[in-house]
Amino acid sequence: MDRYAPLRRRTIALVGLMGVGKSSVGRRLANALDLPFRDADAEVELAAGRSISDIFGDLGEDAFREGERRVIARLLDQEPHVLATGGGAFMNPQTRELIKSRAISVWLKTDLAVLARRVSRKDTRPLLIGKDPLEVLEAQALARYPAYGEADVVVETGDEAHHVTVEQLIRALSEHLEAPAP
Repeated sequence: MDRYAPLRRRTIALVGLMGVGKSSVGRRLANALDLPFRDADAEVELAAGRSISDIFGDLGEDAFREGERRVIARLLDQEPHVLATGGGAFMNPQTRELIKSRAISVWLKTDLAVLARRVSRKDTRPLLIGKDPLEVLEAQALARYPAYGEADVVVETGDEAHHVTVEQLIRALSEHLEAPAP
């Protein structure tokens, strides 16, 4: 019997703050479950023909979020896969409802100091340009955690290897799917 079959019936959408590992862990989770992987940010860039930084700079965050919502809606119409969403995607009520109705949402949650260290390594995040990463993450946590708390599953991660986080995800998803409906 294929013990992962129940995990392949619906798209698994990863939500959480920047740097939490939605893309890197998501790729490994998809591989472990033999599912396709989709990265919403990469799909937005492909659809727009430009980088997220350019979209933010030229059109603003509202235009980016609307394009992101349309792309996520299209992705959720596809066969089940693992979907890494952008950090702010789950904040949009329409996008959040789309994800909640068509996927299993998983909040990857990590200590803010760990995230600040991770995101400091790259200069490709528009919301961090010229700012202290920890301060930005603290403000985002305050604003976003209530929405993230609506996810179907919460997985607390740390600085462990990606395969450990993937094992945690599989265990949490399996427990969620075995749980009786409320």
